[in-house]
Amino acid sequence: MIGLGCMRLSTAADRDDAKSVAVIHAALDAGVRLLDTSDAYCWNESEAGHNERLIARALASWSGERATVEIATKAGIKRPKGAWVSDAKAKSLRAACEASLGALGVDAIDLYQLHAVDPKTPLETSVRALAALRADGKVKRVGLCNVAVGQIKAAREIVEIDSVQVSLSVLDDDSLRNGVAEYCRDQGIRLIAYRPLGGVDKVARLSRDAVLKEVAERHGVTAPEVALAWLMDLATVPIPGPTRVETAMSIGRALAVRLTDDDRRELDAAFSGRLLRVPRSNRRPKARIDGDVVLVMGMPAAGKSGIAKEFMESGYERLNRDQLGGTLSGLVEVLDQGLSEGRKRWVLDNTYPARKSRNEVIECVWNHAASVRCIHLTTSLADSQINAITRMIELHGRLPMPEEIRELSKEDPRFFGPDAQFRYERTMEQPDADEGFESVECREFVRRPNQTSGNRAVFMEYDDVLVKNKDGEGPALRHEDVQLVDGVRETLLRLSTDGRRLFASAWRPQIARGEVTDDSVAECFSRTRELLGVEITLAYCPHDAGPQICWCRKPLAGLLLDFAIRTRVSLERAMYFGRSAMDSAMAQRINAEYYDVPIKLVRQS
Repeated sequence: MIGLGCMRLSTAADRDDAKSVAVIHAALDAGVRLLDTSDAYCWNESEAGHNERLIARALASWSGERATVEIATKAGIKRPKGAWVSDAKAKSLRAACEASLGALGVDAIDLYQLHAVDPKTPLETSVRALAALRADGKVKRVGLCNVAVGQIKAAREIVEIDSVQVSLSVLDDDSLRNGVAEYCRDQGIRLIAYRPLGGVDKVARLSRDAVLKEVAERHGVTAPEVALAWLMDLATVPIPGPTRVETAMSIGRALAVRLTDDDRRELDAAFSGRLLRVPRSNRRPKARIDGDVVLVMGMPAAGKSGIAKEFMESGYERLNRDQLGGTLSGLVEVLDQGLSEGRKRWVLDNTYPARKSRNEVIECVWNHAASVRCIHLTTSLADSQINAITRMIELHGRLPMPEEIRELSKEDPRFFGPDAQFRYERTMEQPDADEGFESVECREFVRRPNQTSGNRAVFMEYDDVLVKNKDGEGPALRHEDVQLVDGVRETLLRLSTDGRRLFASAWRPQIARGEVTDDSVAECFSRTRELLGVEITLAYCPHDAGPQICWCRKPLAGLLLDFAIRTRVSLERAMYFGRSAMDSAMAQRINAEYYDVPIKLVRQS
């Protein structure tokens, strides 16, 4: 079976509805019986449902039998001002379904799919909404798009899932390697492949591929038509998205291709087809031989290198991108060569958040009849952040700013921004023995001893804990507005005399906005020291609000750790003065003793 992906008929800048109807007619005449659409296939929110209305118009004017055509539409994405924004709240999905019923002119939608998992809405909430729509008779079948195996399993606990739609082509084997295609096959779930030719900007690559060209010449068709035939031969449903009648007609030629066993062997070898064609039991070694590959996974700065060191001391060879550079796939090539040479003990300590990246290692090891096991470091985001900051300070001599990290990361992958860890959290798929590991061992993080001389310190928030604005509104941005908080001078003088180092940090997004300068902040800090009459280190983050690009803005502890490392402060012996839940969380992260303001409470302690 083959379908038609109708998105570009409504999203292309030069779309023409009359020509689009002709394209749909040509595809239906060529044998297409599945039309894939979405309420979001339009230019912007003002014309939501354009593609659905286009399909309804095309079907109404088609001379064929309408009952033989299945319509699959989606909900969960909106198009404000042309952007693609997830919205899979239950209320939104129900409203979208009602609108799609009207746009398509049907009483019930054949296949209703969740367009994308909404990071702001639990998947279970969205799926329950789809289940309710099916129970109400508004949709006949339910599908999911762009999901992992674990998400499919969770959804199936709520409602029967008829289809899963993912990107899949000879140029994109992610869904073959991440287990989605295999799981859907084993569970009888229809797998729909969007971008089956790799996307509009990559189709030309297919015609240059030697394997596709050779098979195409044997059958008297084109390389893209062979690529579609191969996907259908794998029991998937490709949905190419032609925008011209000529290319829509070629779908019929792809349907007519009958691959031979030789064709399958060549195509499967070139494009990972064996992962779906050959059962796992036949790919996996029948018995373990002398060989042990250990895959250590965890987010950036989770402590993987420490685990790898333990194995290296036992004679294992290490493969790590930090040392060798390149890609994870490149490391697999090195592993393959090493195993071929009889070197059977390896440890690979990289992030490996996705099943796809882990599968490349597993399949390589299996090809050498060896076994592979996984060690998963369950280090928390907070601990990993502290590890990353500490490592960068030790390497660079001070806390690097975002622009410095961008340059340093070109030569040293140990330098990265906070987004790397956030991205890992978003994309990480829990490792499971069903991927092919001999075992999966989870290890909790153990913080390394604080290598300091034991100096004691006081950490504090600058604004409203140390300093307030004389006018009483907002932070003090001019030196003449600086006023100490009541009682703070006496308390800090006593603590300083007691041998504690003093540190305070501020957030100054006004610098990024051009409202104040670094010099004006320095003047405020100079006035603060003058009023205090005691030595104190003051620091600030100059970056604006929004996605975290730096390590110096709370809740990240970059400024604090930079001070602690330089002054050899023992974090466990530190006091932290704050005024918010964020301050309390910061103190907890570094194991410091926390005190809420007002400062007089500290005087009484």
